[in-house]
Amino acid sequence: MTPTSVRDIRNLSLLGQSGSGKTTLLEKLLATAGAIGAAGSVDKGDTVSDFDPQEKALGHSLNASLAHLEWAEHWVNILDTPGLPDFLGRALATLPAVETAVVVINAAAGIETLTRKVMELSADKCRMLVINRIDAPGVDFGALMERISASFGKECLPINLPLAGGAGVVDCFFKPDYAASPAFSSVREAHDRIVDQVVEVDEELMAVYLEQGESLQPEQLHDPFEQALREGHLIPVCFTSARTGAGVSELLDILGRLLPDPTEGNPPRVLKGEGPAAEPVGITTQADQHVIAHVFQVSNDPFRGKLGLFRIHQGSVTPNTQLFIGDARKPFKVGHLLRVQGKTQTEIDIGIPGDICAVARVDEIHRDAVLHDSHDEDHFHLAPPRYPQAVFGLALRAEKHGDEQKLSEALHRLLDEDPCLTVEHDMQAKETVIRGLGEVHLKSVLETLKTRWNLTLSTKPPAIPYRETVAGSAESRYRHKKQSGGAGQFGEVALRVETLERGAGLELADEVKGGTIPYNFMPAVEKGVRQAIAEGVMAGFPLQDLKVTVFDGKHHAVDSNEISFITAARHALQEAVQAARPVVLEPLITLTVRIADEHFGGISAELSGRRGRVTGTDSPQPGWTEITSQVPMAEMEGFESRLKSISGGDGSCSIAFSHYEAAPAEVQQRLAREHAGKRSGQ
Repeated sequence: MTPTSVRDIRNLSLLGQSGSGKTTLLEKLLATAGAIGAAGSVDKGDTVSDFDPQEKALGHSLNASLAHLEWAEHWVNILDTPGLPDFLGRALATLPAVETAVVVINAAAGIETLTRKVMELSADKCRMLVINRIDAPGVDFGALMERISASFGKECLPINLPLAGGAGVVDCFFKPDYAASPAFSSVREAHDRIVDQVVEVDEELMAVYLEQGESLQPEQLHDPFEQALREGHLIPVCFTSARTGAGVSELLDILGRLLPDPTEGNPPRVLKGEGPAAEPVGITTQADQHVIAHVFQVSNDPFRGKLGLFRIHQGSVTPNTQLFIGDARKPFKVGHLLRVQGKTQTEIDIGIPGDICAVARVDEIHRDAVLHDSHDEDHFHLAPPRYPQAVFGLALRAEKHGDEQKLSEALHRLLDEDPCLTVEHDMQAKETVIRGLGEVHLKSVLETLKTRWNLTLSTKPPAIPYRETVAGSAESRYRHKKQSGGAGQFGEVALRVETLERGAGLELADEVKGGTIPYNFMPAVEKGVRQAIAEGVMAGFPLQDLKVTVFDGKHHAVDSNEISFITAARHALQEAVQAARPVVLEPLITLTVRIADEHFGGISAELSGRRGRVTGTDSPQPGWTEITSQVPMAEMEGFESRLKSISGGDGSCSIAFSHYEAAPAEVQQRLAREHAGKRSGQ
């Protein structure tokens, strides 16, 4: 089967903390809709979405996985995403493919770290909350809803309510049963609150509702309901138990009847061009227009080849359709158009606007590519989600001689799969450094390299990624002159360095007037500046948060050449930075620790001993505290082991890059001495 109308399609991504029950919920949705014979189990390793051997062994999702079902003449594409903070990037990569972010919360655990993060990062989508595991003992639903409202706004309103003990749910929107006795609140109150919220976006409907006192039918509320979702004016909340099936059929009704179809959701942010010059482009959901599709996920299998999942935004795709990948001049032919259900791939005859399909064995396809069938759409791209920065690293070295090229190729393929994995090459140490979002993330990458590519690697912690900047401003003029018979070398560069606000990066400006540095030599000047920035000045770390303005120079009609201006610019930059009070910056991370209240003192002392600053505390549920702090990355070694020791194994933490700030004076001095020692040793 395949959808025949864009209005029948619903696309959603299941997001939320690991342990909230997303994969189990998907199994129950598929089984209830008849898409599979019976719901699988995470413990048994037979679920549709967790089919990778690593996922089966670990008991949690590592990658996003696509599944689909049909319910009440609606076609629902569901992306099950990983819930560990280390794999947040892989979850966020699904957002451009869907209209709705469905955030799943464990009723017993309350609002967890990743819940807050995905609610923030999916704010440009329609959003819905699913409170799962309502059959857990001792859940205070009223208190949980209060915490949800305090955390995410009063726009979070229940569309159904749980019965006592999580035995089922009672509808508060379509056909509310006012005589029912839910576990908290009342059906009348929930119905009135959600209708009041919806009609606020439609003045005419509000007038009918208020002035005439007429009751409104769900059909009358459909359009303003979709508008409220698009504007973030409403975040519906529903309740389920994936274990028992309570509320699952009601959730399927909500997915089909209330979630937006591709014509009703917020349109994708399509841009044409690059950088500041990129301009927004409007696209339609018409099937007879040029094809515009977006590849949001790529997976590589040494035996089955590359698989690209893509969302069709405009036009239709069939086997034999010829598509361009990004700005490529040569198209590829869609040999087999695929429907994906977990690891199962089925050939289909057509993909229509709004649908999610796949192509296999197209080596040129890559994540974030725009597929199109006309050169009119060259230079189109989608604005990417805001991904967390990869900061934790491991230095790799192939143990088997000759595996270096194999490692390089494997990492290149993994980079295409994972938006939060980065690779750096340290030429001096002759090692490759991978960076990710945490220890579990990097362990997973190592396991993939071992099982998929049979690579045996040695690892060690890489150097802390310190940076340098300046605390003031200064100017410098440097003349490079060399004469050794025949043509010589001559180049003079005058430049100014100024500090920028933290996190601003690097800014280069050209204020040369009168041709004192000919235009054709300015690329050489920039190259010299960038060389000096990469090498660092004070302690050998790259410079950042710096504005460099080249304002004057001199040249010689015969002796000036590219190398002369590269050398002059490099030395001018070094001298200017030395005069502008150079500073070493250290990376800080945001560390969020969830721990039982009785261990609060122990973990607070541990953070203090690591130069950590507590920035906030919260109580996600009774007896537990969530501590947010900023800690220098250099002080994080062994923290997870200490956390397990202090908490008896019950504590958990998540880590994200925060910012750079000036390192303590003693750290700066030590790093400068070490750099000076290395240079003198050379």
